[in-house]
Amino acid sequence: MKKEVKDTIIVELGEYLKKYPHFYLVDVTGLNAEKTSDLRRKCFKSEIKMVVVKNKLLHKAFEASEIDFEPLYGCLKGNTALLFCETANVPAKLLKEYKKEGIPAFKAAYAEEGFFVGADKLEELVSIKSKNELIADVMALLQSPIKTVVSGLNAGGKIHGLLDAIAERNK
Repeated sequence: MKKEVKDTIIVELGEYLKKYPHFYLVDVTGLNAEKTSDLRRKCFKSEIKMVVVKNKLLHKAFEASEIDFEPLYGCLKGNTALLFCETANVPAKLLKEYKKEGIPAFKAAYAEEGFFVGADKLEELVSIKSKNELIADVMALLQSPIKTVVSGLNAGGKIHGLLDAIAERNK
């Protein structure tokens, strides 16, 4: 591979590292063409950008980045693919489907501005909530007091008695 092509790939990887807030390193050793295209299809449906890279070029892209990716250097062995995404837990959920087969194998991730190195961290990444899941949780918490008042009114209570009970509780 010519130096100009390598430089272009390093710059392209650097742009992906800036564009996407989260990425996963996976080992794709042992994936045949059919399973690779199946994985790419699932990634596309889940809005994950999959890029198979040479470890040395990825290492150089990491070094050129503003973020210190040194904790990930040890994972740059074997066949490596990067899974770039906007939501931190989506690739983890996808990789969990493949856990029985062991291919692709999770190596490491950079998610929520933190490093997750080792196969044991996959469950931790699955449990990270997305922005939409957090908003839904907050909305449910905000609706809880309103539901209590409405259920009290529907149970046949009088508004005056309900307001007195609330006033007594706040004293």
